[in-house]
Amino acid sequence: MVVKVLTGNHAAAYGAKLAKVNFISAYPITPQTSIIEKLAEFVDSGDLNAKFVRVESEHSAMAAVIGAAAVGARAFTATSAQGLFYMYEMIWWAAGARLPIVMGVVTRAIAPPWSIWTDHADFLALRDSGWILLFARDAQEVLDTVIQAYRIAEDEEVMLPVAVGWDAFIASHTAESVDIPSQEVIDEYLPAKKEFAHMLDVEHPFSLGNLAFPDNYMEFRWLIDKSMNAAREVILKADKEYGNIVGRSYGGLVEEYKCADADVVVFMMGAASGDGMDAVDELRDEGYNVGLCRIRAVRPFPIEEVRKISQRVKAGVVIDRDISFGFGGILAGEIKAALYNTDKKPPIFNIIAGLGGRDIDVRIVKQAVINAYRFIEECKEPKELEWMGLRQEVLIL
Repeated sequence: MVVKVLTGNHAAAYGAKLAKVNFISAYPITPQTSIIEKLAEFVDSGDLNAKFVRVESEHSAMAAVIGAAAVGARAFTATSAQGLFYMYEMIWWAAGARLPIVMGVVTRAIAPPWSIWTDHADFLALRDSGWILLFARDAQEVLDTVIQAYRIAEDEEVMLPVAVGWDAFIASHTAESVDIPSQEVIDEYLPAKKEFAHMLDVEHPFSLGNLAFPDNYMEFRWLIDKSMNAAREVILKADKEYGNIVGRSYGGLVEEYKCADADVVVFMMGAASGDGMDAVDELRDEGYNVGLCRIRAVRPFPIEEVRKISQRVKAGVVIDRDISFGFGGILAGEIKAALYNTDKKPPIFNIIAGLGGRDIDVRIVKQAVINAYRFIEECKEPKELEWMGLRQEVLIL
């Protein structure tokens, strides 16, 4: 293992290199471009034996990796924001064709107005597309998750593309120490890509994505959903085995921080979770019994993990770096939906923060938790507290 000082974007490139990708195609867009620049360096220097295809747009980049993956290549691409939406049509083709592509998404706020800074709206727009969605907190986790993503995508019970997200600039361009496993260790964890049943072969031609009539279209969608649900166990297993071989793991679909005895749990995603953990430590010192659950997997959503945590707390605080207009925070909506059929529905407070790159600092997390505690103390009747579990409280800080 070697330690290098890497940005999150360069960590992603090293992860793809260690995964021995053999096909790369992407189109430049801030703040993603340095991933592909670093991979181009690896290819040009001979450190990575891969085909690097330059294209005229993000739509073409996804089309290219679809073609490569369909004939058995281990394919990689990356994008952000408007670029992701430009390839959005092909995103659905990749999932519908059941191709184990891995894509890095450096989250960036959607225009207009133009922004190059982070929020999670672009990444979360993928949630119904059939892609597995994993989100990393820092450069180390970016590297490790890119590698794990191929193990997950190529599992025969899954065979779905995986998008790995991380925050623009906060994670993408911040340099930190990153442990880079040896190639031998990763080869043990991630063997050479195997052939799969629907891989295209000129000797035995058939077509992918042809016309499906109403009497069988639904079955294709049902099979994607079945594989997405199977991916829960595959993600847990991939993370656990990575920990056994490499020495690092992240808890699978969620990472729990001081949740075991917490009265209030904060749910967060991405780089700001580090500030959230600092807030938890400060609140504990001040006498508040609080924990943090970091959401690592958006699809498949960690329904059971969220339910288990929520059944033992008095309230939850969800800090969303996104907004679904007219509805509220996307993560808060997902968490509330997960709790709907449970016996205990703790009040869920939703904070919208950090849009367009605005800081989510320790102060915001602490104040959100303190507000939740004040609410709990004011609700003396259990029935009133249960009813308030269905409310939504959106504060833009």
